[in-house]
Amino acid sequence: MRLCFALLVVASCTTVCFADDHQHAPTSTPAPPTVFLDKSPRIVEYQLKRLDNTRLLMVPRKTDDAKYIPVYSAILARVGMSPQLRGEAVDALVALEKSSFASVLLDAITRVDGDERAVRRTRRELARMLLEHSPNDLVAHTDELTEATKADDSFIRSVGLASLVVAGNSSAAMERAESDNDATVSMLRAVDLLSDSKLRDSIRTFVARCLDDSTSVQVRGAAIDALGHISSDQSDTFQRVASLITDDKLRGSAVKTLLKVGDEHRDLATSQKLLADLVAVAEATPAADRTSGEFTDAMQLADRLMASASADDARQFRDRLSNVSVRMIRIKTVEEEMRYDIAYFAVEAGRPVQVVLENHDLMPHNLVICDPGTLKEVAQLGLEAGPTGGSTGLPYVPSSDRVIEATEMIAANGEARLTFTAPTEPGEYPYVCTFPQHWYRMYGVMVVVEDLDAWLKNPTEPANPIGSNRVFVQSWTLNDFKVDLDQAMVGRTPEFGKRIFAEASCAGCHKVAGEGGVVGPELTDVFPRWKGDRLGILREILDPSHKIDAKYVMQRVLTVDGRTISGVLVGEDDDSVSLMPSAEAKEPTVIAQDDIEAMVPSSVSMMPKALMDQYTKEEIFELMSYLESVAPNNGS
Repeated sequence: MRLCFALLVVASCTTVCFADDHQHAPTSTPAPPTVFLDKSPRIVEYQLKRLDNTRLLMVPRKTDDAKYIPVYSAILARVGMSPQLRGEAVDALVALEKSSFASVLLDAITRVDGDERAVRRTRRELARMLLEHSPNDLVAHTDELTEATKADDSFIRSVGLASLVVAGNSSAAMERAESDNDATVSMLRAVDLLSDSKLRDSIRTFVARCLDDSTSVQVRGAAIDALGHISSDQSDTFQRVASLITDDKLRGSAVKTLLKVGDEHRDLATSQKLLADLVAVAEATPAADRTSGEFTDAMQLADRLMASASADDARQFRDRLSNVSVRMIRIKTVEEEMRYDIAYFAVEAGRPVQVVLENHDLMPHNLVICDPGTLKEVAQLGLEAGPTGGSTGLPYVPSSDRVIEATEMIAANGEARLTFTAPTEPGEYPYVCTFPQHWYRMYGVMVVVEDLDAWLKNPTEPANPIGSNRVFVQSWTLNDFKVDLDQAMVGRTPEFGKRIFAEASCAGCHKVAGEGGVVGPELTDVFPRWKGDRLGILREILDPSHKIDAKYVMQRVLTVDGRTISGVLVGEDDDSVSLMPSAEAKEPTVIAQDDIEAMVPSSVSMMPKALMDQYTKEEIFELMSYLESVAPNNGS
């Protein structure tokens, strides 16, 4: 029998997916559930709670009868729903309950249920929906937001305080924040909820005062965390927080915030003292605690500070650290963006090193280190190895002398450690996720050098291992294009947009005029299908998880023997399930029904977020122009 694991979700395609028709459809779908909406609220809630997301969305819902309120309420507070569905639920509840978006969303936040990580993620999604409203909209609901700042739920208090700041009523938020320690902590936690960096910067004085004046460990720890989300006066942040590294109760927060401070904001004297303190802390840490996340963070910070020491001091510090721990490199995955958080790191030839991979994404990833210049070859061999991994036994990891080290496939919120001796030959060794098609975006470089400390004094960025010269431009949102989209489309060159389409690997999943991949839908007629809605199409590119059609959902199958197999569902019957893992796969993977422990659909789009963040605004307009030009009515 399949189990319901709400967090076992995955996506795998690196290209644009539009929620219309798909080339592959499941051969069977769940039967629509029978739900009696005319029963008591408790009975209706019980019926709905027993349904998984797919079946919940099959329950009829309309905005002309109050009996549908429980259905919309369940959708809004359910883990794994798309923003589009949540938006629909908010609008319906406002109409049916004759309420406000503020009260509807605040109520939903209190009702989220499930695994702790999933609850935290969903509550933040709902909070973001509230805080994305305009200041004028929020001002209209000041009374409700002020009441939220007094709630028993600490997260609700933070959302209320953040809402007041967005609404331009920071004075009321500060007055409430200073009423007691709980309110102060809630205000400090609210900093992370503010998407506008200027708003975060505007309350830095309050945050610094909390750190300096409070005697509460909880308040001071929250203040340290808040400083990590504030971009202004980072030099001051570095000096303030560095002095707290020897405090056992505050060290964890202090290290996390110090890791966010750029090298240019770290003064030499403070850096040198901090390095010495961190080495002393490492030596005093019991052996049993040297694999903890806090210890790993501290060693990562110490490594970054080595460049501040003289060559002799750096070597002495490294020798002392080698007696208690191997050199650690922590690499994290970035949620929904299909990339690692660091593009490169350096190790010393022939010396031991430990690479820690933390997967904070909702899809599984691995990390494979390979010989210089072999990234694409290893990725292709990994595809051929498939989910069983061939002789390696590791999914999508080939048995090849090109592979130096490799992790297993790490599920959401998982971690893996690779402890090995660095190659003796200096060079640029790529690391990559070999899950099908992830290599297009998910890679980096391990730079092996003869003298690590000398390299750290004057680091040189390695060449891009797949030859791309793209760099980060901006985290684009739909609001960046709303004002001038139609005007900006005038006079564009479709041929230029076609090159962007190819460079961004869109053709890996999508066909245009008969050419391209087969996992995603045909895009030749995307503009007619969307009735020329440029903004709607652009939303699908920039915010791919806003609306997720069931025909595009990636499935993750957990087998009874512990394997994980992911792909688009292209066939299902009583005997087996067929998944197409990627556009590169020659045939689907077939899994016997008896071998399946669970099959769980993804709650995020197949397309990674931030795909266009390496392209300029003008280039995005050109891409849109190309997609518009190939429409049949344009004669293409």
